[in-house]
Formats: sequence, structure tokens, C-alpha cells
Amino acid sequence: MFTLRLARRQESMNIRRLIWQVHINPLGLGWSRFLLAVDPADQLLGCGQLKPHRDGSIELASIAVQAGYRQQGIARAVIERLLGDAGRPVYLFCASPMQTFYERFSFRVIAPFEMPPTFRHEWSLIDRLQKIFPKTTANLLVMKLD
Repeated sequence: MFTLRLARRQESMNIRRLIWQVHINPLGLGWSRFLLAVDPADQLLGCGQLKPHRDGSIELASIAVQAGYRQQGIARAVIERLLGDAGRPVYLFCASPMQTFYERFSFRVIAPFEMPPTFRHEWSLIDRLQKIFPKTTANLLVMKLD
């Protein structure tokens, strides 16, 4: 059992801690953009945000759920609420094993020529790292929801 609500300033460290625990991008964690899933005692179970970029693109980002609470619909609920409030298109970065999960929300993998400038720039950096360190970096994808 959980509820969704907007984050509060004092929860910024809890959000950061969860993001670090699940090993996803710790940059751009503005607490005021976060939607939280909390238990009846108001403890953080999961989170996510819609992150705006300078080029006008919007990124679904920082989707994370505490290890003991996965497979309970928390990520799905956070994503559905965030996407319900978002314009289109929405982009995201994800590890390749998560592709099928995001396809359930109608995201599709896109090629670099389809990416907005911010994503194209970040993608080129990630692509270079993946070529230099193929065994130590996850195969990351950029996906888009039209």
C-alpha cells in the first residue's frame, strides 16, 4: 500500500540516497520536480521526476524503487502519474534490459538523428564511454514517447 505525493525540501537527501542505491544518474536531482511513492508511515518507497532541459526537451528520469518494494506497481504508478502531467514528446535514458519495461508505456528506442540536442550530446559521450569500457558501462538507450 502506497500513496503518491510531491516531494518536500527536507526529503532531498532521501531522494539522493535512493538514486545512489539503485545506481542511476545522480545529476539534476531537483527535489521540487519529484513525485514520491510513500508508505502509510510516509516513508519513501519510490520516486521519479520530469526533468526539463535547456533545449526544451523533457526527460522522464530518476525512476527508482527501494529494493524491498519492487514488483508492486510503484514504478508504474509513478510513471503513469508523471506522464499524465507531461506534454509530448518525453524522452528517457535507460539500460537496455529496461527497454521492454518502458515499451509498455509506448516509449520507443530512437536513433541519434531523432534526439534533441541535449540528448544527442549526452548520447555521444555515453557512446564513446561504452566503446572504451564495454564491460564496465551499461548499454544505454534513448527512448521517446510521442
